[in-house]
Amino acid sequence: MSQHHLASVIAHENDLVFERFDEEIAFEIGSTIRELARAEHLGIVCDIRFWDRQLFYMALPGTSADNPDWVRRKINVVKRFGKSSYRMVLERKATPQNRAFPADSGLSAADYVLAGGGFPIRIKNVGVVGAITVSGVPEHLDHMLVVRGICQHLGINAESYAYDGGSA
Repeated sequence: MSQHHLASVIAHENDLVFERFDEEIAFEIGSTIRELARAEHLGIVCDIRFWDRQLFYMALPGTSADNPDWVRRKINVVKRFGKSSYRMVLERKATPQNRAFPADSGLSAADYVLAGGGFPIRIKNVGVVGAITVSGVPEHLDHMLVVRGICQHLGINAESYAYDGGSA
């Protein structure tokens, strides 16, 4: 992936910041992500949580018992690094064949994965308080479903966040 692609993902994180976040906002964004996925016939799961508790969860047809585990490991990456899991993929130059952190990092593959789809819930003047995570489609699409859901809530045109010729 290009440096431009990484810069775009960093821009997503810097721009998609909330004034506040609560259960109602989680439900609204989760429902939006669900409707986007249904309209596009995508089999995904979506988990929205503060670090201490889950606020929203849904699964669509086409998912498997593996998807919640991918979500859990992506959430762990967001919590540990305060960055989107897709940004970590791009920064670490992960490949589909190598999704684990280096052995000397102390991060086990059972609990952490280099895969896109986990996005930090960042509150202005507070910091990262949780994650919005999607699993089920290729990682850039997982990431963009979250971005599109947040954009709709914040009243931002998601097309402005398309990158490398991909659509938002």
